[in-house]
Amino acid sequence: MGKGIGNTNLGDIYGGGAVRRHREWRGFKDTWYDYTRWLKTMGMLSKFVAKPNNIKGFFRYRWMMNYLAVPMMIDKHTIGLRGNHLRIAHEEYDLVAEDVAMLLENIFRADKNCGNDEEFSKKVVILDENEMAHIMCGFPNLKSLSWEIASVYIPVLLRGDAVTHYLDVIQECGMPGDVCPMPAAEAGVCIDDDMPDFGVCAVQCNTTCDGSLMGNGVISREYERRRVPVFQIATPLRHTEPGVQEYAAQEIRNAIKFIEDQTGEKWDWDAYFTCAKQINAETRELLEWFDMTKTDYPQVIGANLALYRETAYMVVAGRVPAFLSADQKITQLAAQSFDKKEMLVPEYRHRAIVWGVQSQYYTDFLPWLQDCCGILPLVDMLSLVSTEMISEDDKEQAIYDIAHLYENMIMRNRTHGGYEVLLDDLWRFCEEFRADVVILWEHMSCKALDGMHGMFEERAREHGIKLIWVGHDLMDPRVVPRVSLRCDVNRYMRTVMREEPIDPSLEEIDDTHSW
Repeated sequence: MGKGIGNTNLGDIYGGGAVRRHREWRGFKDTWYDYTRWLKTMGMLSKFVAKPNNIKGFFRYRWMMNYLAVPMMIDKHTIGLRGNHLRIAHEEYDLVAEDVAMLLENIFRADKNCGNDEEFSKKVVILDENEMAHIMCGFPNLKSLSWEIASVYIPVLLRGDAVTHYLDVIQECGMPGDVCPMPAAEAGVCIDDDMPDFGVCAVQCNTTCDGSLMGNGVISREYERRRVPVFQIATPLRHTEPGVQEYAAQEIRNAIKFIEDQTGEKWDWDAYFTCAKQINAETRELLEWFDMTKTDYPQVIGANLALYRETAYMVVAGRVPAFLSADQKITQLAAQSFDKKEMLVPEYRHRAIVWGVQSQYYTDFLPWLQDCCGILPLVDMLSLVSTEMISEDDKEQAIYDIAHLYENMIMRNRTHGGYEVLLDDLWRFCEEFRADVVILWEHMSCKALDGMHGMFEERAREHGIKLIWVGHDLMDPRVVPRVSLRCDVNRYMRTVMREEPIDPSLEEIDDTHSW
């Protein structure tokens, strides 16, 4: 096995009835670097489990068992990478892992079942899983925490079947099986008494669909039982229309007033604008990555971009300086590789835009695309929501900026606002990024996207774009297993494109036991 990209049969790593048959040899320098970062992750996890509150949380909550897979999560998203690309991935995932560890630590500190720090809990505002934390930028003395992220969103990224138990629980209570698994699982956690108990108040948002509103209803009833006041931001669905913007801004003002009334804290404009400056700085770094992606030598792409930007845009929201430092380092590494015309895989055959609601239980599908088929997943739908600058000094405009961000949250900005934002914008991005393929996620329980199947097919033919549908059920791999996602692509590449895999060992892999 050589150290260069393409000199390893990556499919041989899988199988044998284990999570992995062996670790990847990348040459001495890169293997040693990868090993030291693995040690850093294990050290971070060791420090985490050494704290009494976290130990209590580990044994109290069923979903905590999934966090044992954190090292594997990072491994499967760095597979095949060398040099600067390996270092970019670790800058992203290692920082996200640290941020998640801090989220869990704060949850267990405030939780009545673990740390029961009442004074700290009085400073905690609970947010939705799909809700931006941006509204908390003006409250520097408060903490915004989401138990939904900790119990549902992240565990599925780590272990594909992490929430199937909660889906069974909520369906036993009468919820139909065709509801989106994300809000269903969150409601299942609540019903199954696996919901941490903390916080002075909660802010929910009408995020993506009726299923989300249903889940919020179940959860708000539990908040009511625990005497935790809830404010629900009713963000306009037709967010592209000028006539709704004043209403959207007023909802933000009302939410800020609610938090002030419940916590006793006052909105701090200096703190907000400090965060706004960091958000804009991070956006400028992102746009530099996009500029490279539009060339023949893209550097920051795929699942690594998607998962990192989701964390920075939705959860961090400019409040953690380490993310800007990481962005700047990533830009530096990417620029070095760009100048040398370095590639992520030996052969680039197709340039793809990834569109639709992505599979949460198979996020390493995108690295598989480039390693097996030579299809570069240039940019995903969710990463394209964070490209506009916001005001850094105008208080009135800032309220409208926050409203705009809430209207365009991840999982919301394309599923609402008219078919233009979901259908028409896709082909504009295909032209902008010079893509010849669209990987279109077909989430079985997402009625908004599935109802436009024929329109996507028609537009793809008009624009001469190859359209590959990849079916999944978001958080339930029992409905559509990972092998089926790969089969969708393999079948298309062989029958329509008449192409053989770049790495044949990856065409059929046994990742049944892979976390």
